[in-house]
Amino acid sequence: MPPQRNEVITWEDVDRLIDHLLPQFEEDFDAMVIITRGGLIPGGMLAEAMGITHILNAAVDFPTQVRMEKAKLMAWPQFIQFPDDSALRGRRTLIVDDVWGSGRTITSVKIRVAAAGSFPSTCVLHFNPYRNLFGSSRPDYYAAITDAHIIYPWEIDRGPDRVLLSEHPTG
Repeated sequence: MPPQRNEVITWEDVDRLIDHLLPQFEEDFDAMVIITRGGLIPGGMLAEAMGITHILNAAVDFPTQVRMEKAKLMAWPQFIQFPDDSALRGRRTLIVDDVWGSGRTITSVKIRVAAAGSFPSTCVLHFNPYRNLFGSSRPDYYAAITDAHIIYPWEIDRGPDRVLLSEHPTG
């Protein structure tokens, strides 16, 4: 298998992706479920642009204590944080994340949102059909298709070590 290509995108790229998404929405949404952490920034940007004020969070983890690599992909999700069913029931809900890679996280959230009596639609900035584990399933809304590992501007290391290194380069 060839090494995975990385693609670093800028804040301007994110603005363009959001601008590409907005005209796609054919319905109004009553609620938004943002998947943490990746969906926080694009979800916030979309909520502001669309006037969505009923904003909820979902955090999902997939256990990694499985021996075989393929078996890891089949692990059941653990919902660390999820809104109460009453906050979702009867609402047209947009579920937002940064990327649909394997699709496990957003699909798990969509199933649980639907089980709560909501009418879910999924939205991501990037869709990677080459990693998708769900056959012909895809996000309802996406801004770009990619085969790369996307590095978003909010994922770039901004910690104190970076500041110290830039002030005192080694070498």
